[in-house]
Amino acid sequence: MTDQLNEKMVNAIKHLEKEFNTIRTSRANPSMLDNIFVDAYGSKTPVNQLGNISTPDPSSITIQVWDVSIIKNIENAILDSGIGINPQIDGQVIRLPIPKLSEERREELSKLAAKYAENSKIVIRNLRRDFIESQKNMKKNSELSEDDLKKILNDVQKLTDNSIEKIDEILKIKKEDILKV
Repeated sequence: MTDQLNEKMVNAIKHLEKEFNTIRTSRANPSMLDNIFVDAYGSKTPVNQLGNISTPDPSSITIQVWDVSIIKNIENAILDSGIGINPQIDGQVIRLPIPKLSEERREELSKLAAKYAENSKIVIRNLRRDFIESQKNMKKNSELSEDDLKKILNDVQKLTDNSIEKIDEILKIKKEDILKV
């Protein structure tokens, strides 16, 4: 029973880590482009499906575009994304120099990371609440003894506490990464 709950909580934490990867730091990371979609071939296409993305050094990302006819669309999508990077086109390659973050922008990104973490904690607490309700209903229907319910509630609280602790650890690491000059 609690295995399913644990799996859901682990997935919530994995989702948070994916969200954190899209938050920009001063180091180049291809996942910074994960939320950028380009108008290509009549639909919104993720930029990572339109070329090879690499990080030749810690301060730049390159996109080797497969179809030169959509380079302008990719450039516009990056400019409109709000990640604060100005693309430089060089033939079939788009270079993205990663500028150093201002102190103000670091604070904004740190607050965004905290918001993502808080949303994940809410998901964890909601999972706990729903699971506890289902267990109490089982007790009410005499499918579960009082002792079993107490043990399950104790286990669920431990799972919840561990998950929230893990979220706090991940947030601390991300904030340090963002605020590092």
